[in-house]
Amino acid sequence: MLAFLIQRVLQAIFVMFVVALIAFSLFHYVGDPVLNMLGQEATEADRDMLRSQLGLDQPVVVQFWQFIVNAAQFEFGISYRSARSVSELILERLPATLELATISAIFAVVMGIVLGIYTAIQRGNWLSKFIMTASLIGVSLPTFLIGILLIYLFAVELGWLPAFGRGEVVDLGWWNTGLLTGSGLRSLILPAITLGLFQLTLIMRLVRAEMLEVLRADYIKFARARGLSRRVVNLRHALKNTLIPVITIIGLQLGTIIAFAIITETVFQWPGVGALFITAVRFVDIPVMAAYLMMIALVFVIINLIVDLLYYAVDPRLRVQGGAK
Repeated sequence: MLAFLIQRVLQAIFVMFVVALIAFSLFHYVGDPVLNMLGQEATEADRDMLRSQLGLDQPVVVQFWQFIVNAAQFEFGISYRSARSVSELILERLPATLELATISAIFAVVMGIVLGIYTAIQRGNWLSKFIMTASLIGVSLPTFLIGILLIYLFAVELGWLPAFGRGEVVDLGWWNTGLLTGSGLRSLILPAITLGLFQLTLIMRLVRAEMLEVLRADYIKFARARGLSRRVVNLRHALKNTLIPVITIIGLQLGTIIAFAIITETVFQWPGVGALFITAVRFVDIPVMAAYLMMIALVFVIINLIVDLLYYAVDPRLRVQGGAK
């Protein structure tokens, strides 16, 4: 177990190193940061002084090392657009993105697994066929179109839910949340469904396919021949082996929810990190872009590490192979 963990941690460090190199390259190949901060009217002396303050007069290797050290301390410099610390900007908007991603992930995983099991066990049922047909909508339609349709139906026509914004939030010190207010919860429903619908349909169809494959296995037939109840066979024996490959997909999709919350936050004007990144791209705010790239990479690395450990815990074949080695 320890050797397996060390191997995965070293791989994660290497991935973060490569991402840091890409993020660092933005400062050198996407415009001049000094020119962006001071403008055309600045004198050459002002530019040289700012370049020295930012450490841009140092060799590239020294700059890259300093960038890694600062990134490890969650320091990404000053935003070119707002002249504020990038870390402060991200921390202000991070609660909104994490709440949206968490609710969307819970919605996608729980409903995806439940519907996948149901459509596999009751595959001849008319309701199962209807669910599988309706799931094509979540797979086929782009996220922004789903969001627009939900806004038109539930916000414009029915008037049940707000069309944009986060609603009223409660400040808990370093964290602000909308989960403790009625308007905050109502504002979260549409963007959470929009963001989680594609992942829900993907997980559901994968669980169904794996469940059908496992139900045809010999050991399931033997379990039924022993007289075990249908619930025990389906949920204890079949489901456990079904979830082994599903865990990997779920882990990747959780990272995708955070990474691609940009579209949902734009459609619903959700004040999260994704909307901040869109604004940074529009104004070529390189420090914010680099920080967002590093943050998303770190999320994927951590999730993949957790998935690997869960895979190791669930699949006994990996433990046997690790013990043999």
